[in-house]
Order: sequence, then C-alpha cells, then structure tokens
Amino acid sequence: MFHSGALCGITDFPDQGDGGQLHLVKGGVLDAIHPGQPTLHVAEPSLLLYPRPLARRFLTDAVQGADLACAHLHFEGGLANPIAGALPDVVCLPLKSIDRADHVLALLFEEAFGSNCGRREVVDRLFEIVLIQILRHLMETELVHNGLLAGMSHPKLRKAIVAMHEQPAREWSLEALADMAGMSRSNFASTFRGTVGSTTGVYLQAWRVRLVQKALLQGQQLKNIAGEVGYGSEAALSRAFKAQSGLTPREWKQTRNTD
Repeated sequence: MFHSGALCGITDFPDQGDGGQLHLVKGGVLDAIHPGQPTLHVAEPSLLLYPRPLARRFLTDAVQGADLACAHLHFEGGLANPIAGALPDVVCLPLKSIDRADHVLALLFEEAFGSNCGRREVVDRLFEIVLIQILRHLMETELVHNGLLAGMSHPKLRKAIVAMHEQPAREWSLEALADMAGMSRSNFASTFRGTVGSTTGVYLQAWRVRLVQKALLQGQQLKNIAGEVGYGSEAALSRAFKAQSGLTPREWKQTRNTD
C-alpha cells in the first residue's frame, strides 16, 4: 500500500518501472484520464487495476475529493509475466460486481483507513487476496479474451495448462495434452493457439524458462535445474533459455544482480 485516504483535485501518476498499481475507490467521484483513451468516470465504489505502467491523471472534486486505498503491484517476471501480459491496460469494475469480496474489502478499508498496529502488513496481505478475487472474476466472466487467463477460463484448455504447470519436466506431446483436455488433436491445437496466443510448445518453453529464472534467483545451479524442468542437459537448457529471453542464463542473472 502506498496511499490511503482522500485524493483531492488533480493527481498524476507517471509511466515508470515495470510494475502496476491497484486503486480501490471507497467513495466519491473520480475521472481517470489516459492519453489517447476515453475518460473513465467512476461514480460508485470501484477498482482501477493497472497491471503495467500507464501514465494517467485522476480528477476529483477539489474539496470533497474521493477516498482511495492504493497499492503497488509487482508480478514475478515483471512485464514478461503471463498474467500481467494477459490483462488489458486498465480494468475498471464496480466493487459490488466481484463475488464474495465484500467482507475482504470491508476489512481492507477498515484497516487502511484506521490506525491499528500492524495495519500496513495486514492491508498488504488483503490486497493480495483482493487481486486473486479480481483475477477469478475476470476468468469466470470471460472478460479476458487471450493469454493465460483466457486459457485458464476455458473449461477444457485449463486442464492441459494446469498439467504443464504441475509437471514441467514431462515430455508433453500434443496428443497427450489433447487427451488431457478431452479434445481431438487438431481441435485442441487450434483452440489453444487461438485462445492463449501461442502453440503448446512455445507456451511450455516459456513456462520452463520462468521456472529456471526463479531457481537461478534462489541460488540453484543450472546443472541441477535442467532435469527438473525437462531438459536433458545444461547445454539444452541454455539454448532454450536464450531462444526465449535473448540472453544466456549467466547473462540474465547478471542483469538481475545489477537491478
């Protein structure tokens, strides 16, 4: 959380970094202005989700203002994260539209606008829960039409995606994934590509490389990681890693160490 309380008049948010922000509007009227896009008029308790940096201006009444609780978001992997990449530039939703979120939101606002000991830590955790509920809502209502979230919202494709996530080291064939989804090979392939935006091979490689990146940041050795993510050798893993990220594992880790 980086803000809780009233915003009055003009508030500008710059386009910087590789993270996003989540604004929960508890009350008041707010106009969100984005360059080259229609103004969003918020007149009821709502959320504004920005998964990536986006320059914007919030306009509220100079006297009455609007009450907000705001948090920075960081998805693992930054702009390359598949969840962040699947979301639109901005999501605006009335809070009442999110099923089963009313109690969590009430507690979040109580803590954010209160003065209890440990309030910041509590609010940070509650923001994480709210974000999960937002993502569930977007999947269940099919408001995201491509990428990982669209695939996870598909009743058949999600079975294959979960299987790849849970068993990345398995040598997945198109036939095996199609069987997992209960679809024919050709229908599965075309549906997966049309929904997720890539072939299963490209998707699986990207997932494996993200797992490798996480393991590298935890200090694991490349030779020990290879077998865990489905590569027969360190050299094979390095080739896939460079094809995916444009850098060797060593080069990538060095860039992270200098961030």
